[in-house]
Amino acid sequence: MSHREFSPDEVAEYLHVSKANIELLIRRKEIPFVLKGGRAVFRQDDIDAWASRRILGLSGEQLTDYHKTSSTKAHNLSARHAIISELVEVTHIDPALKSKTKSSVIRDMVQLAERTGLLNYPEDLLTGIQERERMCSTALAGGIALLHTANHEPYLSEDSFIVLGRAYQPIPFGSPDGRTTDIFFLLCAQDDRTHLHILARICMMCYHTNMLMDLREASDAESMFGILESAEADIIREL
Repeated sequence: MSHREFSPDEVAEYLHVSKANIELLIRRKEIPFVLKGGRAVFRQDDIDAWASRRILGLSGEQLTDYHKTSSTKAHNLSARHAIISELVEVTHIDPALKSKTKSSVIRDMVQLAERTGLLNYPEDLLTGIQERERMCSTALAGGIALLHTANHEPYLSEDSFIVLGRAYQPIPFGSPDGRTTDIFFLLCAQDDRTHLHILARICMMCYHTNMLMDLREASDAESMFGILESAEADIIREL
């Protein structure tokens, strides 16, 4: 249990919303706080519980307001900007996933996402990906899957990011060509616009460069990162 307390400025930064939004929530009594010396104080445990997926998933005007006013990190989404190599780091890459089933590779990819230090709610990300896979597999022809949630919520992470895993053993993942999958990207975007842009960019890199073949032959995470950079540069040159 955390005994940390926030001021209005601090809780606004913690939740990635504006101070004006916090003040509105205080006036509406829609956020947990206590008064100390006439000033609003926020206990971290109360705020964490309020901002969790279980609470955010409930219907209600206050939660809708929170979703609408949550801020996201701005990224350059222009056609010639290298967004993929901006959202991936060498430490975001696991060249040797030991997963042997669809469910285990999803869990392992979420654990890899946790290691970025950017993920706030790993259980919510796991649930979101599992729900998305039940709707329709994110596996594509060519042995690749682009894991993501159906909805892109700013509260899930400190920033948009991508992780990449390569399985030792190809896994049946629901690919439309009926083949197994061994290259897994997990996309964690804070908004739909960023998600669609990086989704399209990765698909271009997969099908218009030698990236997939090169990733399979790479010796380590550093080599795999260099392959991503090179493939994205090739795509940008063609624009």
